[in-house]
Amino acid sequence: MTDDTHDSDGHDTDRPDDSHADTPGRGVAPGARDIAPAAPEAFGLVQTWWGDGKGKTTAALGMAFRAAGHGYRVHLLQFMKGGAASVEDVRGEYNAIAAMPGITYEHSGHYGWHGMADGTDEVDHAARAEGGFERARALVDGWADTDLTAPLALDGDPEAGAHMLILDEVVYAANRGLVDPDALVALAESKPDALELVLTGGHEEPDYLTEVSDLITNVRKVKHPFDEGHRARKGTEF
Repeated sequence: MTDDTHDSDGHDTDRPDDSHADTPGRGVAPGARDIAPAAPEAFGLVQTWWGDGKGKTTAALGMAFRAAGHGYRVHLLQFMKGGAASVEDVRGEYNAIAAMPGITYEHSGHYGWHGMADGTDEVDHAARAEGGFERARALVDGWADTDLTAPLALDGDPEAGAHMLILDEVVYAANRGLVDPDALVALAESKPDALELVLTGGHEEPDYLTEVSDLITNVRKVKHPFDEGHRARKGTEF
């Protein structure tokens, strides 16, 4: 039926909800639901988040929790964050991940910060970064025969597969030569088609990732409390 109050499919155009009838949300306000294993419909891109502003890891973690909330499997591998004297030996995100189904994490950072006068050895930083990258490559290679378009167990081991892999601060490690930039590009090029790969870190633009990345975001600092002498704050920086 088609007239002034109905469209060609017979929807009542006078009813406000009908304008949303063919949209994913169908005019229903979002709310929380139980989390069950599910498969993403449109994953498979490479994201790069870099810049001198605060928010790169924060954005990646936000996507991780959003994906896990839909029942997708997420794994986080952190580089360069093995701890520092300026912060406590706990990260809020680790506690949250432990309480959240569908996300696992591991880190490969050496204690202290590379290039800082904190008494740490650059060789140790390089060894831990290279070890983290080898772990990332082993995971990605191991998922070559995994169906990442299907649901995955939320409590499964990372080796069993993930829909999203976050390599946090790997760009920082690559920019400093602790990880081979060409090897990082090769990893992105060889990943399974359905894997969403998220790369973060670094203040210098990673030109080597331009061609292989589908999304590149420069997180630019306008003002930061660190510039005024503030230290990292629990709940915002760790």
